[in-house]
Amino acid sequence: MHVDLDAFFPSVEAREHPELKGKAVVVGADPKEGKGRGVVSSASYEARKFGVHSAMPISRAWKLCPDCVYLKPHFDLYIKASNSIMKILKSHADRFEQGGIDEAYLDISNRVRDFDEAREFAKKLMEEVLDKEKLTCSVGVAPNKLVAKIASDFRKPYGLTIVREEDVSGFLSPLEVRKLPGVGPKTEARLKELKLKTVGDLAVLGSETLAKLFGVWGTRLHEYAHGVDPSEIVEEYETKSIGREVTFERDTDDESLVFQVLEELAEEVHREVIDNAFRFKTITVKVRYQHFDTHTRSKSLLFPTDDLDILRNNAKRLIAPYLRGKRWIRLIGLRVSTLMRRWN
Repeated sequence: MHVDLDAFFPSVEAREHPELKGKAVVVGADPKEGKGRGVVSSASYEARKFGVHSAMPISRAWKLCPDCVYLKPHFDLYIKASNSIMKILKSHADRFEQGGIDEAYLDISNRVRDFDEAREFAKKLMEEVLDKEKLTCSVGVAPNKLVAKIASDFRKPYGLTIVREEDVSGFLSPLEVRKLPGVGPKTEARLKELKLKTVGDLAVLGSETLAKLFGVWGTRLHEYAHGVDPSEIVEEYETKSIGREVTFERDTDDESLVFQVLEELAEEVHREVIDNAFRFKTITVKVRYQHFDTHTRSKSLLFPTDDLDILRNNAKRLIAPYLRGKRWIRLIGLRVSTLMRRWN
């Protein structure tokens, strides 16, 4: 089961401020009447109708929807809501893996006998989250993590999609190739040149053909097109760190955009550091390329600090080597660790 909270940041804002319900809400940087820097952290479904989406430059969002309600992030609220929901989800899982502040995988194999029971199980879980936290989530139930994640996005918001093992091929086949993890603009364009527009088109090709076209990634692509994903749910335990990640709406090789988003992440991480009276010694950046090739790079400082400029400048230096070679980037992240209370 993959559980994905619906437009999480704007939804939390609307829960706290009912007058925002039904409005086009954008959470992110200050747009400053179209001249602001920074990016969109999240957008409500009403704002998405205007073309606004996460990781978009805030100036672009303003041009698309100047009448949207623009809010700075309140991560104290989001983290509190996330922790409460994750506690609910974890209590109903044999194994639990949090994928981010607003999503998680649950293994419920020992709690239900078949997919009919899984459907009722998911409905009750969705209702429990709504009843206790006044927030909606969408759920995908499938034989593996890959298909469950794609399914949870199929009927948003507050949607439930069940994909039985015998229905995996039929479910995936009509979807656009972009729905598969790791298929970004470059791969999509190349596939379209080959007249491969849907997952079904892709599934017809043999693994050897795809391997010749895309190397090792071609083999993985073949597995994904057939709904094959052997990855396990990995239970992770809380670590003493503060971090943020952004997945770009479309994979990018725009260096200036990456730096812009990184600055925004630094400000968000720094805000939580200050709010919790922490200092940090270790700074880590994370880069995930188009085909889910993921790298991290860290630096430990000589002394603990809570200085934003130190965080921002070191993050830029750490990420710079990953921007060479014009590779398409899917996700970037920033994390601080080795935390100490300011009064220590």
